[in-house]
Amino acid sequence: MTILDRIQQLKAQRGWTEYRLAEESGIPQSTISSWYRKNINPSIGSLEAICAAFQITLSQFFSWGEDDAPVQLTPSQRRLMDSFSRLEPLQQQSLLEFLQSLHPEEGPL
Repeated sequence: MTILDRIQQLKAQRGWTEYRLAEESGIPQSTISSWYRKNINPSIGSLEAICAAFQITLSQFFSWGEDDAPVQLTPSQRRLMDSFSRLEPLQQQSLLEFLQSLHPEEGPL
């Protein structure tokens, strides 16, 4: 399942239209439509807005096919995720590489 498929699945589960998702998330409907027309994934910021609209966490968003039990983040984990999402893509990649260097036996992040 792709990210766009997952968004479709969550919309269908709630009986939402693309317009409703736009209203609930604050993302312009034209932007949402363009993701599907161009087959591109939304940014992390947009995914966060979508998750907030659906009242789920990013972890729950990506848990398709697994149990959908809510995942509780510690305050430190929440701060880390918030900080990571505000980084530029190159900064995110650098941080991931740094974290991987701390535990190289675990493979790529």
